[in-house]
Amino acid sequence: MNQIDRMPLWKSFLLFCIAMILFFTTAPFGFLYAVIRQTFVKSVNSLSLYFLELALALDNAGNVLMQHVLNDALLIKNERTYLFGNKMETISSVIGKNLLTHTLNPMGLALNAFLHWLDKDHSLNSINYEVRLWKAKQAANKL
Repeated sequence: MNQIDRMPLWKSFLLFCIAMILFFTTAPFGFLYAVIRQTFVKSVNSLSLYFLELALALDNAGNVLMQHVLNDALLIKNERTYLFGNKMETISSVIGKNLLTHTLNPMGLALNAFLHWLDKDHSLNSINYEVRLWKAKQAANKL
């Protein structure tokens, strides 16, 4: 058990509130600054990568924030079920892992079908998405 696991409820809630206040007060400035900077200093490809990184960060946060809802709404619970909630993983990645283990319920399968319609094999491809993102960053930095 690490230090975070033993943190009192009041302290963890206070840290959450501070993080939310900081996020909502500084995020608009940071976003606008990055868009303007990347548009004029770097390339459009760099701006595209920035948007992708933001999408992944928000997806990871959504995986933690919505873990109980998603676990209850999208999954069949058994020993092979891979649960939502890992802060280092996207929602799509968890859907892909549960697709492979046949532990998506009808609603989870419908969400996977929608993601597949938007982007062929999205959930399966997202399982190793971090490797592709790293390669894209390397290619963008060579420009």
